[in-house]
Amino acid sequence: MTDILKRDGKRATEPYNRAKLEHSLQAALHSVKAPAGQAEDTARAVCDRVEQWLLGRHEVTAHDLRRKAAEALEPLHPDAAFIYKNYKTIM
Repeated sequence: MTDILKRDGKRATEPYNRAKLEHSLQAALHSVKAPAGQAEDTARAVCDRVEQWLLGRHEVTAHDLRRKAAEALEPLHPDAAFIYKNYKTIM
């Protein structure tokens, strides 16, 4: 199990949560009008790639997790990757 070092300061770490990552990816995909089935399939594929990267890592930062997810999303859906990477800036 990989722990995610939080940047908000409320908690030092929290366990990696696939559902949380998948939901945030789907939100980015839906925000650029990706069809529902495509959004879910793409989010699952990105989570699979991120989980491969997490293998053997005991702890990663939330920033690194988000960066790796965005890198995996970029070739699949560049517009959603832009939204995902820049969420804090855009909102």
